[in-house]
Amino acid sequence: QVQLVESGGGLVQPGGSLRLSCAASGFPFSAYAMSWYRQALGKERELVASITRPSGSTNYGDSVKGRFTISRDNAKKTVYLQMNSLKPEDTAVYYCYVGLGGGSWGQGTQVTVSS
Repeated sequence: QVQLVESGGGLVQPGGSLRLSCAASGFPFSAYAMSWYRQALGKERELVASITRPSGSTNYGDSVKGRFTISRDNAKKTVYLQMNSLKPEDTAVYYCYVGLGGGSWGQGTQVTVSS
């Protein structure tokens, strides 16, 4: 059974940083690309970042390029999202995603950027 568990969200001031983690289980983690999405209140879910396998090449949404970094640790079966220079418009629920079995999502973690 595929399980994705996000953690690391919280309240941060503009300009601050957070690191999100997504712990995966129930599938061969190193064999799959992983992604982070986010959904702000009243808006559609959007792709934030993705990381492929085995090369680990990355792709970012335009709004986060240069500020966010996605990485993975295959030994720990975990994907990370380092978020720097956070802005109020980054406020959203952040979800981990793997394109397995029609697509599997974590439960999400709330990130709020506010002074």
